[in-house]
Amino acid sequence: MTALVVRLDSFGDVLLAGPAVRAVGEHHGPVTMLCGPRGADAARMLPGVEDVLVWEAPWEGFAPPPVDPADIGELVARLRRGAYGTALILTSFHQSPLPTALLLRLAGIGRIGADSADHPGRLLDVRHRRLPGRHDAEAALDTAAALGCTLPPGDDGRLRVLPPPDTGGLTGNGPYVVLHPGASAPARAWSPDRCAEAVALLADAGHRVVVTGGPHEKALTKRVSGATAVDLGGRTSPRTLAGVLRMADVVVSANTGPAHLAAAVGTPVVSLFAPVVPAERWAPYGVPAILLGDQSAPCADTRALVCPVPGHPCLDEVTGQDVVRAVHKLIQERSS
Repeated sequence: MTALVVRLDSFGDVLLAGPAVRAVGEHHGPVTMLCGPRGADAARMLPGVEDVLVWEAPWEGFAPPPVDPADIGELVARLRRGAYGTALILTSFHQSPLPTALLLRLAGIGRIGADSADHPGRLLDVRHRRLPGRHDAEAALDTAAALGCTLPPGDDGRLRVLPPPDTGGLTGNGPYVVLHPGASAPARAWSPDRCAEAVALLADAGHRVVVTGGPHEKALTKRVSGATAVDLGGRTSPRTLAGVLRMADVVVSANTGPAHLAAAVGTPVVSLFAPVVPAERWAPYGVPAILLGDQSAPCADTRALVCPVPGHPCLDEVTGQDVVRAVHKLIQERSS
């Protein structure tokens, strides 16, 4: 029987589940992942994932769908057909795995493990309790270990993705710095004006700059790039974005999926980190990183999607020159 790993959240969340997926695969062979639509592309990039099931849960995401008994029944039937012997449910520290566990139990999955603050009754066979202060990638590995799944010898537990394609045709020749101006929530984004300032100052300091963004961010990347940077807004798939980030000297990004993708390809990150969620759990993992942003700002730990403080001071007090200094420090550390 194959194993199932469930992570119903966003692109970056699924990337952070990667080490735990490898641990499950070490003990149960190729893994099937059950993901939401926002995380499916990340799941397809993870080593050890054989198949990806996509389902949008009515308890996850910014705009979850209504509860649909027929849709839930179809998912349970799909899972039953998969005949999974073991399932690992991964969640963030503030989420409950129990709605998912109920569906997996109805599907006949024999052994289910998860991190749960709530009493699980008969829904979980292995109930792990998250240690305080653990990064999300580490917490996922801890939960996998509680289920009896540990990393193979020689695996350092860092984030990984399958080898991305060559993207020199997109970026052009020579070293470059990537700036990714978008974010999954407005509260986590650096302002476009600050991003444009950083692009100009990086160029003045002798760096080629590549600006990245999704299809819905083309107006933003055009504004930030100006006449200075290579604008790749809307021009990269997740796999090609991984290639662009892999070849960068440094990636400058908010706390959003591409920051974790940069970590997964081993590139240092200047992280413009709004403290609406704790950096100890969500900062770029396993690579050199410099966090910019006031981590003690009034918005700290609010999980706000829109900044609750006028002027967004936690990030917009960070200047373009602050970013240039951080980029130079990471480049020097990498070459030393």
